[in-house]
Amino acid sequence: MVYTNKFFIFVEIINDMATVKSILVIHPTHGQLISETFLDEIQHQMFLKMLHTAVALGNNFTTYNGKDFFIHVPSGMLKECLILGQTQEVSMSDVVVAKSKLEM
Repeated sequence: MVYTNKFFIFVEIINDMATVKSILVIHPTHGQLISETFLDEIQHQMFLKMLHTAVALGNNFTTYNGKDFFIHVPSGMLKECLILGQTQEVSMSDVVVAKSKLEM
């Protein structure tokens, strides 16, 4: 587990490695629309399920966290996009360094 003074982050640790999952949504004309990285498995799964539902049902993809993160992609544009998911293992020292840079 990784602790900080402002918030709590749970990271799955296997052999001193953390699993980082990312999602890219790339439009052929407009380029990269969404690039999200997750350390939490549940948040990653929820974001993927929201994307899948929007594509499968032909709905717009809209999400807002109530503070500072808002995304809206119209359904027509979303159907043209390439959606990529990637899993990468990084060392815990890399996670701690990245988190310390975010707090500065």
